[in-house]
Amino acid sequence: MTEISDKNITAAMLVIGDEILSGRTKDKNIGFIADYLTNLGIELCEVRIVADDCDQIVDAVNALRQRYTYIFTSGGIGPTHDDITADAISKAFDVPCEFHPDALALLTKHYKARSIQFTDARMRMARTPRGATLIDNPISIAPGFCIENVHVMAGVPVIMQAMMDALAPTLKSGTKMLTDSVDCPLGEGTIGGPLGDIQEAHPDTMIGSYPRFKDGSYSTQIVIRSKNSAAITAAKIEVEAMLEKLGVNK
Repeated sequence: MTEISDKNITAAMLVIGDEILSGRTKDKNIGFIADYLTNLGIELCEVRIVADDCDQIVDAVNALRQRYTYIFTSGGIGPTHDDITADAISKAFDVPCEFHPDALALLTKHYKARSIQFTDARMRMARTPRGATLIDNPISIAPGFCIENVHVMAGVPVIMQAMMDALAPTLKSGTKMLTDSVDCPLGEGTIGGPLGDIQEAHPDTMIGSYPRFKDGSYSTQIVIRSKNSAAITAAKIEVEAMLEKLGVNK
């Protein structure tokens, strides 16, 4: 069961793969993770995308794990030569990368039951940093793994999503971010100044403006976010009053 914490729980995501950077594969995991963590009350603060390069992965992991409560990675834990995430995470923690006995047993049973040869390539998917714990994979069996605050998952979206479902009960959950919005028929250039003043007067909220263009005219959606519902209400009242002064009828 997810533990509720009154502290701010933060996270970063590290997407690993040459195919993402080349555009050959379109990432579908970042948006899913952002939504998933928001629903858990975990604030996703940073996303990085790196190539299948050991030093780049090591540098990113070591920077991010010091800064945030959790790190979630996707990609690079398959059976091929360029699946180097387990090796890189091991190097980041300065521990050996070795066969995890439980992962090896799972995969041995899985392939035997299907009369498929358990090749050296497939055995690579049982390798984890020493001391890691496994993340269940109900889709294709080959597990992800956790070491300290780093959670390593597959890049295939349906598998990564299943791993997140398995992982979620082990995570601490913070206070959830609340959101409200105001539709504004004016463009950002008109409301930018007074909206900035409202943001300054309400530092416990985050106020964003998102322009829209339709049928030759601009409009804006104003979004107010906070972990405090009273703070959102107070800011929204000022936003609506600002729009009335600019001639917008409620």
